[in-house]
Amino acid sequence: MNERLGPIPDHALSAAQRAAAQEIIDGPRGAVYGPFVPLLRSPELMLHAQRMGEYLRYRSALGVRLSELAILVTARQWDQAVEWTIHAPIAAQAGIPASVIAAIAARERPADMLVDEAVVHDFCIELHETKAVSDRVYADALALFGEQGAVDLMGICGYYTLLAMVMNTARTAVPDTGEPRGGPP
Repeated sequence: MNERLGPIPDHALSAAQRAAAQEIIDGPRGAVYGPFVPLLRSPELMLHAQRMGEYLRYRSALGVRLSELAILVTARQWDQAVEWTIHAPIAAQAGIPASVIAAIAARERPADMLVDEAVVHDFCIELHETKAVSDRVYADALALFGEQGAVDLMGICGYYTLLAMVMNTARTAVPDTGEPRGGPP
């Protein structure tokens, strides 16, 4: 499949697109890549999404390890290979075991999760698959993470769903990391 909304050549960027791209380049991401390539067609939307994502990815109440786990579950639910390719190595570096990552890739419930990982996994799976969260799973999340953590978890699922929808529609190319992909198609 051909990429529908690939990179825009520098000479073709509008002033608003150029300014929005520079804001992302100057931030923690350091470059316009992944979902921000198609989102650049709507610079204001891209900047609002980037700011939300910056909070959810780098500073959520869950911390990086559990945020990355939620991102992987969402990427898998949406068969989003770009997000998977970017975030699986980050999740591993943040402390998510390879066996947990492999089970999520295989659409299986990982058997060897820590309690906090199991709560995040089950919350995300329920939210994506049933469009709601049961009282038991919600209570578990509330007990471990508080209201802010539960809301941030909902936000991660929603934000990465938005990115998945954008990239799946745009047919965003999977980055070449030089390593074989171990995740979803």
